[in-house]
Amino acid sequence: MRVQEPVDQGLIRSEGVMKISIVTIAFNAEATIADAVQSVLNQSGDAFELEYIIIDGASTDGTLAAIEPYRQRITTVISEPDQGLYDGMNKGVAAATGDFIGILNADDIYAHDQVLQRVAQTLTSSAADSLYGDLVYVNAADEVVRHWQSDGFRDGKFQRTGFLNGWMPPHPTFFLRKSAYDAHGAFNLQLKSAADYELMLRMLFKQKLSTAYLPEVLVRMRTGGVSNANWTNRLKANREDRLAWKLNGLRPRPWTLLMKPLRKLAQWRKKK
Repeated sequence: MRVQEPVDQGLIRSEGVMKISIVTIAFNAEATIADAVQSVLNQSGDAFELEYIIIDGASTDGTLAAIEPYRQRITTVISEPDQGLYDGMNKGVAAATGDFIGILNADDIYAHDQVLQRVAQTLTSSAADSLYGDLVYVNAADEVVRHWQSDGFRDGKFQRTGFLNGWMPPHPTFFLRKSAYDAHGAFNLQLKSAADYELMLRMLFKQKLSTAYLPEVLVRMRTGGVSNANWTNRLKANREDRLAWKLNGLRPRPWTLLMKPLRKLAQWRKKK
């Protein structure tokens, strides 16, 4: 393991200020990681303190060189071989010391420089255990091609009926208390493409943790996700979705896993 700690940044945590840990997972991400890092480090506001952790899966390209100009502002960098994306996420969760943890992959960026300020303010005012928002997918020209507009929790029942009807929050916008990971576990490595879905199903549906919806775009995500790359991968993801319910001792409705991909069709019409 190679763990790099930065030179003392002189940061003193302000009394009562929420600490947010952002974890970026990278592997051979030389082309995009600088954009992700800048979008995190450019976050501003007085409602939060930032802890920034980068987990690199022993990249063989210039990923580490690409983050070097920002090294003194990154709290922790861990670079070593891993078992894939979710193993990297688990390492980031284990290293995090914040009140809440958010995960931003190396090819995604925050939508603007007030995202974490708005997240911290909403979490503070709601006293929720978690938060999620909206997300847009962008192409190589940074044009929006898909808009994932989440639903708000209209009442206490929606959290359960939403999952049963194929709903899920966009994981890159999901912030969760560190104590929830400590109590209920992190990402299940039995799953290769649906461990984020399983984690949110476990936390929000099974454990009934509270959540808040921030109705704005929080993340700009580049197209090309593993589970949606083609229909073969979508079928594999559907089998993993079913396993996610089984692992938690839960039973979906007959239409739950069919509705999950179908709910995404409307997102292509919302190009905002």
